[in-house]
Amino acid sequence: MKKDAKDEEAAWPHPRLTADLRGQSAAETVLLRAHASGRLPHAWLLSGPRGVGKATLAYRFARFLLAPDCQGGGLFGGVPESLEVAPSHPVFRRVGAGGHADLMTLERGVDDKGKPRSVIPVDDVRRLLSFARMTAGEGGWRVAIVDAVDEMNRNASNALLKVLEEPPPQCVLLLVSHAPGSLLATIRSRCCQLPLGPLEEAAVAELLAQHHPELEAGEVAALARLADGSIGRALALADHGGLDLYRELIELLGTLPRLDVARLHRLAEKWGQGRDPEAFRTGMELLIWWLGRFIRAGSTGRPAPEVLAGEGALAARLLAGRPLAQWLGLWEKISRLFARTEAANLDRKQAVLSAFLDLETAAP
Repeated sequence: MKKDAKDEEAAWPHPRLTADLRGQSAAETVLLRAHASGRLPHAWLLSGPRGVGKATLAYRFARFLLAPDCQGGGLFGGVPESLEVAPSHPVFRRVGAGGHADLMTLERGVDDKGKPRSVIPVDDVRRLLSFARMTAGEGGWRVAIVDAVDEMNRNASNALLKVLEEPPPQCVLLLVSHAPGSLLATIRSRCCQLPLGPLEEAAVAELLAQHHPELEAGEVAALARLADGSIGRALALADHGGLDLYRELIELLGTLPRLDVARLHRLAEKWGQGRDPEAFRTGMELLIWWLGRFIRAGSTGRPAPEVLAGEGALAARLLAGRPLAQWLGLWEKISRLFARTEAANLDRKQAVLSAFLDLETAAP
């Protein structure tokens, strides 16, 4: 199994190598009870925001199913207390190395030229069909993980339906989804749905401090708030200077209704043509997140907790000058601009300038 290029660059372990899962004990209990019932559903749709532990839970459950000696109950029998398989266990090591014969993983991965693929192709799913129909090599379960099922093209999604409609015995499919609403309704209806919610801010801060002990306490707290319940997002922000990008963003927005032109061009140059290729994606995602956050605050009447001092007053000033619907339309416009720029590899600096000039036009 080939690794996705982004996994090689990540500063934290791939979910197949991650032993701990924080903040998702309720979802883990659902899987434990389903297994203990003796009537384990053949397909699970693990859904929720990116970076909250969906893939980690999938690999955790896969190791549990592939390690029969770890499935005993607690002191008095019954349902085990967790899905934990120790990192020293042979199954953990084999899953981590991608060498367990009864586990198959589908990811976007890379193509024959080593470039990241944009989708999971139908040929990969056809291999999954063959895998699912085989007898388990070690006499137990066969497990397939699709991370993420949202990234399948239409033909691949239709091929997946074949195994969902005619599930082989002793085979479990674990489908990770960041946007279950985008999936075929027939896929959702044939899976047992298990949604995972955002993590508590304190849990994100604790995990972030473990992975980045060099960060100061104030930086950890700010990044945890920016992460919005996603440890994956918090780690990505830490790796790509997300807090500095956010500080620059808020400082520039603070010059509205007439943007500081020199500062705008410096920011557009840094995001669009700087040395860090992730700066554009990180910065634009932060801009879209901030807009959505203050729109939600305006719709509920409850100010969002500040990441940086003064941003609450900035949001209140902007909300007071224009109808909420106008800001929502702008959020949608900038979101579409970001998506088109990424998909078509358009001029990133020009996209940044366009987004902020649209904000200047809308600002009271």
